[in-house]
Amino acid sequence: MEKFKNIITRIKRIPENPILTASLVLLGASLVVFSLSFNYYLTHPDQFKEAILAEAHGMLFDLAIIGILIYWLNQKGEERQRIKTYKDEIDDFRLWESDEAAFRTVGNIKRLNRHRIYNINLVNTHLARTNLNYVILKGSNLNNSNLSGSKLIESNLENARLNQTDFDNANLNQANLQKAYASGAIFKDAFMIKANFRGAFLIKADFTNGFLMESDLREAYLTGAEFAQANLYKADLRGAIGLNVEQFKDVRSLFLAKLDPDIEEKIKELYPELLGK
Repeated sequence: MEKFKNIITRIKRIPENPILTASLVLLGASLVVFSLSFNYYLTHPDQFKEAILAEAHGMLFDLAIIGILIYWLNQKGEERQRIKTYKDEIDDFRLWESDEAAFRTVGNIKRLNRHRIYNINLVNTHLARTNLNYVILKGSNLNNSNLSGSKLIESNLENARLNQTDFDNANLNQANLQKAYASGAIFKDAFMIKANFRGAFLIKADFTNGFLMESDLREAYLTGAEFAQANLYKADLRGAIGLNVEQFKDVRSLFLAKLDPDIEEKIKELYPELLGK
C-alpha cells in the first residue's frame, strides 16, 4: 500500500518537471506512432525512405522559420526589458536633487530616444545644468521639473507638459515647444532664439529678461505672461490670445516684431520707443 502511494505521489509530481513531462509525452507519442506504422515500415521500405526525406526537408524549413521567430521574440523581449530598466532608473532618481542623478537621468532619456521612446514621465525630475540638445520629448510630462541652466538646443518638446517647469537661464534656441502646456513655467534669463511656441499654453509664464529674438509665438496663450526686459526682436506674436499692451511696457525691444494691428497701434501710441532699434 505504501509503495502504491509513493508511485501515485511521483506521478502527481511529473507536471512540476517540464523536461520530464516533455520526455514522457515524446516517448508516449513515439510508441503510438511506431506501433501503428510498424507493418508499413516492413512492407514499403522504399516509400518509407522517400517519406522520411520529404519530412526531413520540411523539418529543416520549420526549424529555420521557428529559429528566426524565436530570435526575433528574444530580441524584442530583451529590448522591452532594457526599456523597462531605463524607465525604472528614471523613477529611482526622480526626487534626487544632485548632479549625478541629473546626468544619469539624461543618459536614460537618450537611450529611450534611441529606442524611439519619446513620451517619458519626468514629473518632478531634477535635470539642472544638463545637456539635452536634440532630444525628443514629444508629449512627455515634465511638470514641476528643474531644467535651470540646461541646454535644450533644437530639442523637441512639442505637446509636452511643462507646467511650473523651471527653465531659468536655459538654452532653448530653435527648440520646438509647439502646443506645449507651459502655464506658470519660468523662462527667466533663458535663450529662446528662433524657438517655436506656436499655439503653446503660456499663461502666467515668466519670460523676464528672456531672449526671444525671432521666436514664433503665434496663436500662443499669453494671458498674464511676464515680459519685463525681454528681447522680442523679430518675434512673431500674431494671433496671440490674452495678450495686452501693458505686458509690453517693460520689454527691452519689439523692433521688427510682428504684431496684430490693434496691438501695434496701441504700442505706437503708448510705447513708440519699443518699436525702434
